[in-house]
Amino acid sequence: MKLKVLIGCEQSGVVRDAFNALGHDAWSCDLLPAETPTNRHIVGDVRDVMMADEWDVLAVMHPPCTRLCNSGVRWLTKAPPGRTLDDMWAELDEGAALFSAVWNVPHIPCVAVENPVMHKHAKERIENFRPATQSFQPWQFGTDENGPDNERKRTCLWLRNLPALKPTGTLDGNTARNSVHIASPGADRWRERSRFFPGVAAAMARQWGDAAALKIGARIAC
Repeated sequence: MKLKVLIGCEQSGVVRDAFNALGHDAWSCDLLPAETPTNRHIVGDVRDVMMADEWDVLAVMHPPCTRLCNSGVRWLTKAPPGRTLDDMWAELDEGAALFSAVWNVPHIPCVAVENPVMHKHAKERIENFRPATQSFQPWQFGTDENGPDNERKRTCLWLRNLPALKPTGTLDGNTARNSVHIASPGADRWRERSRFFPGVAAAMARQWGDAAALKIGARIAC
């Protein structure tokens, strides 16, 4: 069954392309243009795009998480140079509002939201918050020690009407790199740290595509 899939907050197109490779009608959406030329990328706010069409699956893979995740909680008590605590708490509210909107979207049957581990202030601000369905490491979906999936980066998924991902890799984590966490400072550091992993994306497209097709097909039959 061909699904209409929206991949929110994705500039690279890694997850979008994985779904399209299996024959689905997948589109990416971000406030920024696509990294490479494509006619399957929408420049805009995912909250607007998700309401503008009848999507079967919404996967928000890289929502702005700097203020939601545990690694950034320290800035809520002591702002970084050039910023204020009011700035930090305002950004936390904005991030929580985005997460709440995509997690609670009413008309899309299957939803996945990716984020790092959250601190308590973020959890308190998210509507209908519940613990993440699963967490994984990218290396669990890798087959090549030198490949892009052989990384350490704990990632959490909040899933609605989608199954937890089953690892598809052959690696054991002993050779996994830590390059995401030790990325050099610079203007593009955020982009490289949020870039998704092709092995994980392929598993999402296969496993979630199959599960969503079964669910939506059963609903149509009824």
